[in-house]
Amino acid sequence: MSKPNSTFLTEFLFEGFSNFQWHHRLTFFVVFLTLYLLTLSGNVIIVTIIRLDRHLHTPMYFFLSMLSISETCYTVTIIPRMLFGLLSPQQTISFQGCATQLFFYLMFGANNCFLLTAMGYDRYVAICNPLRYSVIMGKTACLYLASGSLGIGLGIATVQVTSVFGLPFCDGFVISHFFCDVRPLLKLSCTDTTVNEIITLVISVCVLVLPMCLVFISYVLIISTILKIASSEGRKKAFATCASHLTVVIIHYGCASIVYLKPKSQSSVGQDRLISVTYTVITPLLNPVVYSLRNKEVKDAVRRVLGLKILSS
Repeated sequence: MSKPNSTFLTEFLFEGFSNFQWHHRLTFFVVFLTLYLLTLSGNVIIVTIIRLDRHLHTPMYFFLSMLSISETCYTVTIIPRMLFGLLSPQQTISFQGCATQLFFYLMFGANNCFLLTAMGYDRYVAICNPLRYSVIMGKTACLYLASGSLGIGLGIATVQVTSVFGLPFCDGFVISHFFCDVRPLLKLSCTDTTVNEIITLVISVCVLVLPMCLVFISYVLIISTILKIASSEGRKKAFATCASHLTVVIIHYGCASIVYLKPKSQSSVGQDRLISVTYTVITPLLNPVVYSLRNKEVKDAVRRVLGLKILSS
């Protein structure tokens, strides 16, 4: 007896947080909604401050504003539907809607990774080659790096979505997740997914391992240059300009690597879901928090824009 093809499948059902009791789901809803609103408002404030304050019209803050916009789009793709699913556990999504969500999730996720890499390169040039910084990191170079990051994200999302939704989905239609992700969808296919898993692994290496290595190399060179600075004040200032970026990089790449580079045999639905909450809800909030609370230039810019005399450190 032949199995039905994916063309007969019109929708998926998210398992989401349906195994939790109502009062737990309501608590999650309040917490996640609060974090989501903080993320949105924080990113809007960062983009607005960078736009209004001419002191922040530098490559570093150009990439930060691009990252804030990308993070906002990334969270909008996932969190509103997740919040709705907490209130209404039996939540369905159409076949086309699932493909669309996966596409934008992958595109903005990959874009974030390469923007963080571009920011690492910017810090490398600023500290290791300061005399040529304005020449190397000109407006054209910044636009190329930003558009290149988005272009790579677009290409990766197209390849991944095409490969996943070209598979036949048979009897299974319940996604063991709160959004459309690659691995939960592959588990629903009624055919061999070895090729798709290889494609996913190659893409994960290109999006996570390669940028991580580039950032790591940048920081090895940055640290070796900083240690050669004679004054302790100079070293402290140089480290301070990199601390925010490095914090975001470690958490961002770390969480994503655990999910996408982990062997399939070690994959746990509950564990993957918990880590996914971390990098879809919590990690995006780190960008505005880290860059606003730990960055003196941003705090000074907020003071100038709002006309405040005192902004506590």
